[in-house]
Amino acid sequence: MSDVVTMNDKELIEEIYREYWRRMIEKDAKGLRALMVDSYELRHMTGVRQSAEEFLRGLEDGTFNYYSAEHESIAVTVEGDCAKMVGKSVVLAAVYGGGRHKWRLRGDFTLERINGTWKMTGSAASTW
Repeated sequence: MSDVVTMNDKELIEEIYREYWRRMIEKDAKGLRALMVDSYELRHMTGVRQSAEEFLRGLEDGTFNYYSAEHESIAVTVEGDCAKMVGKSVVLAAVYGGGRHKWRLRGDFTLERINGTWKMTGSAASTW
């Protein structure tokens, strides 16, 4: 019997969500970019759309500051090489020059398996 534990696609994608938030808190733009396809686009809860590069610049320059994320739920649906993930987290953040506030953030993500690796293709943020 092998001691090797393999994760199924759902577990891999759940871990991508956790890694996404770890890297956001660490301001690890390079690590975040590695989770995304080149054409990744984020839609903020305000409706503003940003490319990955625009968003990551905001993370690096202090426009977006994330201090903690407590994950309430992560729901994943996989269909072949495409997946949808909805993560709900309580996030301590300060954005656009505002003070620190706790937000109940919902992230609706789309992902695609490319050469055997799951990559985020887009996301939309809202509150719950």
